[in-house]
This record gives sequence, C-alpha cells and structure tokens, in this order.
Amino acid sequence: MDEDTLLAQKFAAILPHLNEKQRRLLLAAEARTLGHGGISRVARAAGVSRATIHQAIDEPEQPGAPGARVRRPGGGRKKTCDRDPTLLADLEALVDPDTRGDPTSPLRWTCKSTRQLAAALTQRGHQVSERIVRNLLHAAGYSLQANAKTREGRQHPDRDAQFRYLNEQMKAFLAQGCPVVSVDTKKKELIGHFKNGGREWQPQGSPEQVNVHDFPDPALGKAIPYGIYDVGRNMGWVTVGQDHDTASFAVASLQRWWEGMGRQVYPGATQLLLCADSGGSNGYRVRLWKVELQRFADETSLQVTVCHLPPGTSKWNKIEHRLFSHISMNWRGRPLVSHEVIVELIGATTTREGLHVQADLDMGLYPTQIKVSNAELAAVQLTPHTFHGEWNYTISPTCSEAHV
Repeated sequence: MDEDTLLAQKFAAILPHLNEKQRRLLLAAEARTLGHGGISRVARAAGVSRATIHQAIDEPEQPGAPGARVRRPGGGRKKTCDRDPTLLADLEALVDPDTRGDPTSPLRWTCKSTRQLAAALTQRGHQVSERIVRNLLHAAGYSLQANAKTREGRQHPDRDAQFRYLNEQMKAFLAQGCPVVSVDTKKKELIGHFKNGGREWQPQGSPEQVNVHDFPDPALGKAIPYGIYDVGRNMGWVTVGQDHDTASFAVASLQRWWEGMGRQVYPGATQLLLCADSGGSNGYRVRLWKVELQRFADETSLQVTVCHLPPGTSKWNKIEHRLFSHISMNWRGRPLVSHEVIVELIGATTTREGLHVQADLDMGLYPTQIKVSNAELAAVQLTPHTFHGEWNYTISPTCSEAHV
C-alpha cells in the first residue's frame, strides 16, 4: 500500500471528528512535514483544495491568539439570497399561478422548468443557475406537482338524489335475491405487439419487445371489452368484441352473460336491475338501447329495471373499480397480441376478495347509425319511474308467454 493511500486512510479516520479549524491546522501540519509537494499530496488525500491548505499554513502566522470561533466573523461564501435580496421574491412571482397567468409574465406560454426560470431571472438581472433555482424552490416549499382531477364541472342539481335513489333500488333488489349488475364498456385496446402500461417480472435485460409506434394494425383490429359485474356475488363477465361499441353489442353481451352465468346463478329470477352510465352505448338517450333491452326482456321473461348514474359520474360506476381495474392490473406489462390472449387474461383475473371472472369472444358485426323509428320506440313496454323517469325506468316483457 503506497504512502498516499495510507495518508488518505489516516485523514478519513481523523477528520470527521474535528471541527473546521482543527482540520485546517492538521492538514497544514501534515503538508509541512512532507516538505516539497506536501500541499498537493495532502490536498489529494483529504479531498480539499490546495488553496485551503495554503490558507491553513498561513493562518498560525496571523497576529492574535486563536479564539473559540472556527471561522472569522463574516467569513465564508455568502448565500445567494444575501448577495441578491430580490432574487427569491422575483422567483416566487414567476412560479405563482396568478402571476403566471398574467399576459406580461415571461413564462405565460412556457413550461416552468428550472432552465426556463433561470433564463427568466437572468433577463431580470439576476445571476443564477438551474441548480440555484432548484435549491431555492425546495427551500421555499415548492415541489413538482402533477394535475389533480378534482373539478367535476357543472353538476346536475339532483346528482346526489339520483345516487341515493340508485342505492335504494340496489338494496331492495338484493334483499329480494334478484340480480343487480353494473355494466359498462372498458377502454378499447389495440391488438398486436404494442406497449402495455405497467411492469412484470422478466429475466434481467430481456424486456418484452414491442412496436416502436402505436399505429393500429388493420388486419388485427381492436378489442372492445364490455363488462357485466354482479354486485351481490362479486362475479364478472366480459364479452370481447371486435367491431363497434353499439347498443346492440351491449345488449348482446348482456344476453351472453345471462345464458352463460346469470341463469345458473339466479334460476328463479324474474327481475333484473342494471346500473349503467348516462352515455355511451348504454346511455339513457340511446333509443336502440331501449329497443334491444325490450328484445332481451322478451327472450328471458325478465323485467329489466335500469338506473343510470347521473351525467359526468361514470368513475363511480362499481364496475370500474371492482372489475375493470383488476383486469388492467392482471395484464399490465403484457402485449395484447390477439383477441384470444385478451379473453384468457380477463378470465384469469382474480382478487383476494374472491372475484371470479368469465370472458368470451364475440366476433359478430354490429353496424353503427341504426335508426330507431318512433313506432319502434313506442312499442317498448317502458314504464318510467316517478323520480327522473329519463334515468330510471322498467322494461317489461311484451307478453307472459315469452320463453324462459
């Protein structure tokens, strides 16, 4: 082991236990002992500048007995804010939301990055770097913040009342042992080797290879998962379509759920409650939705009650956080290369709370822009409820002889 290494080890063991002045005196003494070249060797071993050691060598020769202070009054580099008293005020003015909205603000149309802030401050006569701006922001209590979705916009005056009404309907149906299901369409997914959000365990350095660009493959198309979530039994059904998300597809998915799961779970059911969003393929203004529900009621002999969530509240639909979120977590980080892969991944979704999911593939065609005449709509056996009949209504089978 060479002498410089031994010297570095010596300093590493002693210097942390000394104050600033004691460290300088020790380094000066070592440099004198080493003689020619000692200042450079001590500087390298201690990790300090040569100027510091030169100052320490000259320090004992200064007049006056050493006092208790480690540093002379006023010694050391001045803080940036002390040297530039208006710097912090100008910086806070730039990042303040109200000031930034001012057309005269230099950051009105730019990103509030530390580089942009430093440039704006420099234009005002301050000599600062990005690092100084970052440190000042942290010291002032600022941090990087993402947008927070808290503003819901205009709310319907009966929004809360509709939630209470829907909740009472659910309680009544569940108390009678009748099926209560939440329905909705999950986000459409591109089929192919596309990046899927999230991560999964892979051998180190061997990530799943996917396409650079997310251009849809016309030959593979897209997947349209329509879900039916059984609120009372914590069971889910997802039909994966490949054509269009229409009311016909939504009710066809409901039919598949009834034939594949619902009829077996509720063999004696005569009523069904659907909780649906206000828009989309199952929206309360969609004529085709009501016509198709009439066909479903006739074929199943079920009296179908529909309660729509108030406009703008789809995130409160139970299917979103009790079924769809778990599906997304189950297939995170895995390319959805085919409709069959999506069906398998959905069907394998489980939770510790006992969620059970079934999925099937619907390769049928569901054309858009189907017109429903006034006569067809009038034929629907629809009874609006007293409270907001446009959101809450019951569709009864056309005749009691409809087959079960």
